[in-house]
Amino acid sequence: MKNQLRSIRFTKFQIFVHIAAIIPLVWLVLDYFTDNLTFNPIQAVTLRTGRAAIILLVFSLACTPINTLFGFRQAIKVRRALGLYAFMYASIHFIIFLGVDYRFDLGLIFEEIVTKRYIIAGFLAGLILLPLAITSTKGWMKRLGIRWKKLHKLVYIAGLLAVAHYIWVVKSDYRLPLVIGAVLVFLLIARIPSVRKLLANLNISRRLKGINSSLVNRSRNNIQTRKDRSERYVSRTNESEI
Repeated sequence: MKNQLRSIRFTKFQIFVHIAAIIPLVWLVLDYFTDNLTFNPIQAVTLRTGRAAIILLVFSLACTPINTLFGFRQAIKVRRALGLYAFMYASIHFIIFLGVDYRFDLGLIFEEIVTKRYIIAGFLAGLILLPLAITSTKGWMKRLGIRWKKLHKLVYIAGLLAVAHYIWVVKSDYRLPLVIGAVLVFLLIARIPSVRKLLANLNISRRLKGINSSLVNRSRNNIQTRKDRSERYVSRTNESEI
């Protein structure tokens, strides 16, 4: 156990992501204890945890395209953590809805789920995220094999349902949910093989390295050319003196 703990190493970027992901929860707790959750604290907590969940979910889905487009491999290392943080906030969101808002009244909860479309969308998104969170470990990856990837592709359906849930909940000022939805659609398009290949060819990091290498080589060639000219000039001067 001690050896396993010693083998765990976090990069600065991973530490930053963990801290950033936990800040909304810390902020929420501070607002709760300082009575700063508006006149409707239950609604405020529900909205804030739901918003954190969907934003972190989209960030987790963006990790692979970011690596493909920019060559930023650190993004891959935080993909799973971001997904689990998204599930954590979604779980808090559900607990507040079921336990605090409806006090686990199953009859009332069932009636709401059946009659309100935003609850249906949110409930389905949560049901999809549950098995994805459970099977996110390396052990489950080995057990499921090829089926693991197929299962985890459902995260995009969960994301679309979450966006629909968010849009129907806010009822006005759709700017943030629409932006999140647009990003999610782009990430879905980025999974198309031809688009993924195009993004790989557009690898900005690789292109910048190529440009930098070209500039360095050109600079070296210019220096060498000047050096050669200087040597020829000195040689001619010496010959004329002789």
